Amino acid sequence: MRARRLTRTLTCIAVLSLTAAGCGLSGGSDSGDATAGGCKVDKGNVGSGKLTGEVEGKITFQTTNLKKDFGDFFNGVIKAFEKAHPDASVKWIDDPGDNTFTSRTVADAQACTLADVINVNSETATALTKAGYLLDLGVKDPDAAKPFVPAFWKSSTFKDASGTSLHTVLPWYTGGVVLTYNTDLLKKAGIDPAKPPTTLFGLFADYEKIAKASDGKYFATMANPIWRIPADFDQMNIKTLSADGKSAVFADDPRTTQWVEWMAKLYKEGAMPKDSLSSSNDPSTLYSQGKVAYGSTNPSFVRFVQQNSPSIYAKTAVGQQPFDALGHTTGAPQYIAAAATSKNAPTALAFAKFLTNAENQTAWCKDPKVVIFPTTTTSLQDPFFQKVSGDDPFSEARKLVAEQLKTTTAYQTNLSPAVQNAIVSQVQLAMQGKKSAAQAVKDAQEKANELLKQAG
Repeated sequence: MRARRLTRTLTCIAVLSLTAAGCGLSGGSDSGDATAGGCKVDKGNVGSGKLTGEVEGKITFQTTNLKKDFGDFFNGVIKAFEKAHPDASVKWIDDPGDNTFTSRTVADAQACTLADVINVNSETATALTKAGYLLDLGVKDPDAAKPFVPAFWKSSTFKDASGTSLHTVLPWYTGGVVLTYNTDLLKKAGIDPAKPPTTLFGLFADYEKIAKASDGKYFATMANPIWRIPADFDQMNIKTLSADGKSAVFADDPRTTQWVEWMAKLYKEGAMPKDSLSSSNDPSTLYSQGKVAYGSTNPSFVRFVQQNSPSIYAKTAVGQQPFDALGHTTGAPQYIAAAATSKNAPTALAFAKFLTNAENQTAWCKDPKVVIFPTTTTSLQDPFFQKVSGDDPFSEARKLVAEQLKTTTAYQTNLSPAVQNAIVSQVQLAMQGKKSAAQAVKDAQEKANELLKQAG
């Protein structure tokens, strides 16, 4: 349930990984053609040298589930860009952002129909970079880093098929990670809402209290471990992968087995709805019905509650998600990428930079309907992000995130959906009592390593 980690597709990337080594970026042929991810492209889109060309022609811009709430803002950004570049036009596509997002995006890329400018998370950026579908901004625009906070720019590095690190995306916006909870349900379980736990196992202990107090009438959280892997491991400072990313190492840490033991115990004791073990649903609906004590850790979740369940919003409070062994939170920025397959790549890159510039980031992140923060240095210096007042859940969430940004790093473990699914499946078996926690962790690491070896 970490911010913007709400969907991780469990198919298709395996196929993409297997083909990546043979399709990356290559130079042109005698005809002047080049390839990106197996698609014929203009030679200037790949290889060495800055991207040059006029800002003209039509491009597509794809976001994820933003049109309903922010249509006016983004239509305004597009209009301003087109006014500055009269020979260019932008068609906006808004993807629903469901749990097939990555597989559909990959399918578009393989069909050479990837949007020219696309909003991606780190998982999707990892896959598209490895297969060579995104512009190498470090080469094509060496000055691209200048506006961004160094930690966020550093986070925009992903590896190609050869293992070389590339900057293929621009940091766009970031959220934080907060506990969102129903104060009435916590009090019924004897939990003080004003004193959030400082460790994840401490949080699990609170989940257990809720299970014992609720008698099945409400729950602590959702069961599917896909929401928590590898986010919980990161926060506990459990190394999920080796430094080179080529092997899984999480089983080497005894706390991983303890974590799985806790998950199995909580599931057995009724802290989680039984039918949510393999469900892709997040806690939004059940929380809004007063049936789950803890909601999404996405700070903007409070807006959903406010709009859909005012009575539950009145009982909602936010607190700090446990820092645990890491000692601080990790940011999970959203990114904007320009496709290497774009027929008008100079226009795509120009629009990507325009969308993520300080002026537009500041304007959008000030929208009262969201709790998000910009990634440019200039934007973060704005008093709006430095001095937050108010004591409603929205303001409290914004205060917490503002404080987090003082110490946050943008590091997060990126697992391909295939590897993540292999781990999740084994944890699910342990939660069902079909394997011991120790065996599930051992098997999960072995299966993850098999997939990592296949992917190269």
